[in-house]
Amino acid sequence: MQQLLTILLNGVTSGMIYAAFALALVLIWRSTRIVNFAQAPMAMLTTYIALVVIDAGYSYWIGFAAALVSGLILGALVERLVIRFVDSSSHINAVILTLGLFIVIHALAAIIFGNQFRSFPAPFGLTGRTIGDMNIALTGYDIFKVVAVLIVFGLLVLLFRFTDLGLKMRASAFEQEVAKLLGVRVSRMLTLGWALAAVVGSLAGLLIAGGSLVHPGYMDSIVVFGFVAAVLGGLDSPGGAVVGGLLMGVGLSFVSGYLGQDLVALAALIILIVVLLLRPSGLFAGTAARRV
Repeated sequence: MQQLLTILLNGVTSGMIYAAFALALVLIWRSTRIVNFAQAPMAMLTTYIALVVIDAGYSYWIGFAAALVSGLILGALVERLVIRFVDSSSHINAVILTLGLFIVIHALAAIIFGNQFRSFPAPFGLTGRTIGDMNIALTGYDIFKVVAVLIVFGLLVLLFRFTDLGLKMRASAFEQEVAKLLGVRVSRMLTLGWALAAVVGSLAGLLIAGGSLVHPGYMDSIVVFGFVAAVLGGLDSPGGAVVGGLLMGVGLSFVSGYLGQDLVALAALIILIVVLLLRPSGLFAGTAARRV
């Protein structure tokens, strides 16, 4: 019973991290119709910035804020200086460019910060709880992860469903010429979409790093799991990203706990293939995706 509960709780906490990364992918997809595969190394870079701030003697929360602000700036710069000059007649051009950015940012991080593993602090305790004779694998930091992702999800729903800004961002993504005729500053909306997505990605990087070791490649696996979670839930649905992340986290946790860690990547690939074959638009496609 305790093993089952431990696997389930580990799956939920891991799933919330996948959900955070999937939310970043959903945000940039909704606002630009591009899948940004460079999201992970961008988040890794901002996490290192937070680590530099913390190592300089400042508190965790100052480093946390520095990472989010640097993510905002980095996302805007990538769109302004790189993505904007790609031929926009086909979105695949920008997607291929993000794969190139993945490699470039990796290399830059290795040159600037080195390839060695470095410890990243956590703002809350990493010790589980004991209830009676049972040890519960739920730490204060795990609760922080869940709350942080739910807050981001709520803010994204508010942005796209209840604000003119969210409507302008979506209009700029779907019909740029029509949006321009209606007075929407499309270029600013696209830049804002990249910037906000980078902030959410930075949050995912911080949540993964807390109480663990970081190195230039520590976010690489999240690209796969987060992308599968986003596709599973539906790339156009923030709610789907959260549900997809939870399903991925719990499912892969059971695979790791009962079948072995070596099969986790294979299980993620099988999930992706099944979703693309049976429900390529995601579980929350159609009406549900438009509502949220």
